[in-house]
Amino acid sequence: MSKITAAITAVGGYVPETKLTNFDLEKMVDTNDEWIRSRTGISERRILREPGKATSDLAVPAIQEILKKKNLDPAEIDCIICATVTPDMVFPATANIIGDKIGATNAFGFDLNAACSGFLFALTTGASYIESGRYKKVIVVGADKMSAIVDYTDRNTCILFGDGAAAVLLEANTEGYGIQDSLLKSDGSGVKFLHMKAGGSLKPATVESVLAKEHYAFQEGQSVFKFAVKGMADASAELLQRNNLTGDDIAWLVPHQANLRIIDATANRMGLAKEKVMINISKYGNTTAATIPLCLWEWESQLNKGDNLVFAAFGGGFTWGATLVKWGF
Repeated sequence: MSKITAAITAVGGYVPETKLTNFDLEKMVDTNDEWIRSRTGISERRILREPGKATSDLAVPAIQEILKKKNLDPAEIDCIICATVTPDMVFPATANIIGDKIGATNAFGFDLNAACSGFLFALTTGASYIESGRYKKVIVVGADKMSAIVDYTDRNTCILFGDGAAAVLLEANTEGYGIQDSLLKSDGSGVKFLHMKAGGSLKPATVESVLAKEHYAFQEGQSVFKFAVKGMADASAELLQRNNLTGDDIAWLVPHQANLRIIDATANRMGLAKEKVMINISKYGNTTAATIPLCLWEWESQLNKGDNLVFAAFGGGFTWGATLVKWGF
């Protein structure tokens, strides 16, 4: 019997219409367009401004695009895994809410929180379900409404993040396409550098915690930058080495879009020319779990069957890793 691999067979994405440019931010905090672009590579980001809209409302149109492309009945979906740090609510899982909104009446679902590495962790998890032979169609969606947890008076963080979602459909393949290998890491000692101070069981919400702005993302930028450069670059290089590949064998690097300098460092470590790196950070900023699948969504027309892709990410907590994928359609 041929080995079963989990292949990506469709991609969908969605970003809100509202743009928040660097020039808009100049009016809100002490910053400027040149400073932001030179340090991050970001020019604008998308924001979900409509009242009563949440992360699930970003994920739903991304998944519906997949359903339309594949002429797929939502009832055929076996599982929905939602990678997010901004769930609609603490419980139930945003994946369950998404399933209800799209009519996936036969799917079980759950959320996975690995910050900016969430899509990689969720992709590997979803692939395991397919490889087991138990499930046939698994949706993995990275979705975050980061504007909900960003302090727009903090110039160190508000310039970085945007809202968006993108999803992939995983199905069984016996021709060798799909997820080939994953190298995933986590180190909880990094919690002090990137986290949300309140809102969990350690520090439940109080009047004091709200007034102290402890329900927003906190980041110690320089420390995170140093860890991220090393983490993403090391994981990507190690992944190539253990699969006996070099940069010449890779068609595209699909990196988490956190900072242009981190992306460049990862590509250099892999020996990749910039022309082989997917970069859209200038338009969307850091959409956390959505960045990698949003790149796939935008570059889909340029991908060829059999292309070797490396996905690489680094996230708060710390989490990081790299995944090798052979494109299958």
